[in-house]
Amino acid sequence: MTNNNPIGVFDSGIGGTSIWKEIHDLLPNEKTIYLADSKNAPYGQKSKEEIVALSKKNVEFLLDNNCKLIVVACNTATTNAIWELRNDYDIPFIGIEPAIKPAANNSKTQVIGILATKGTLNSELFNKTAEMFQHTTIIEQVGYGLVQLIEDGNLYSPEMTQLLESYLQPMIDANIDYLVLGCSHYPYLIPQIKKILPEHIKIIDSGEAVARQTQNILREKVGFTTATENKPEFYVNSNPAVLRSILEDKYPVIEKDF
Repeated sequence: MTNNNPIGVFDSGIGGTSIWKEIHDLLPNEKTIYLADSKNAPYGQKSKEEIVALSKKNVEFLLDNNCKLIVVACNTATTNAIWELRNDYDIPFIGIEPAIKPAANNSKTQVIGILATKGTLNSELFNKTAEMFQHTTIIEQVGYGLVQLIEDGNLYSPEMTQLLESYLQPMIDANIDYLVLGCSHYPYLIPQIKKILPEHIKIIDSGEAVARQTQNILREKVGFTTATENKPEFYVNSNPAVLRSILEDKYPVIEKDF
């Protein structure tokens, strides 16, 4: 089965590029279109209705560009809107949610930490997943302000360090041995997080698992491209300089209102 149409990826901003990179590394020949809705970031403080509406707007853009499957590279959009998207559109969707299962199953202290947005932690999908692990203490922390600092290009600011320390220290005190990053923006904070956490605490994000699932869906339902080279496309509706910086100016970034 072959299909030369692109894979669509969207996020509330630039964070989903951490997911895109994993997909691109695993499937380098596939054409990808990345959509950063930076104008409306962060999604984590918005209502479910707003998140669903924004997610549908993003999907319409990607469908207009003939995408063959769509990766919702945003925890908040997945946990609040994936059901509606799958119900309303006849195209495969791959979502991303906090990797509680591997953390809980491998934890020796039976205490894990989750750093995520308010929208993710309050969602029905997240809470249903968390309830499956009654034997594990889950320390939840909303990452207030982190996404906005990343979107503003203040990744290594003193304010970022201060926020991370205030969010992570209570988890360290509670004896976590796994930290789950529940937002696709947060992998960009790993170098700073590692400076704060003791070495024995492992950090988990969902990027690699999402890339593998994308490969599975292409194999089973959609089809791989026959092209040997495809240049990725990046679209953003605000502050393109930050996306260019995250991509290290390797790819053109198109600023477009959508």
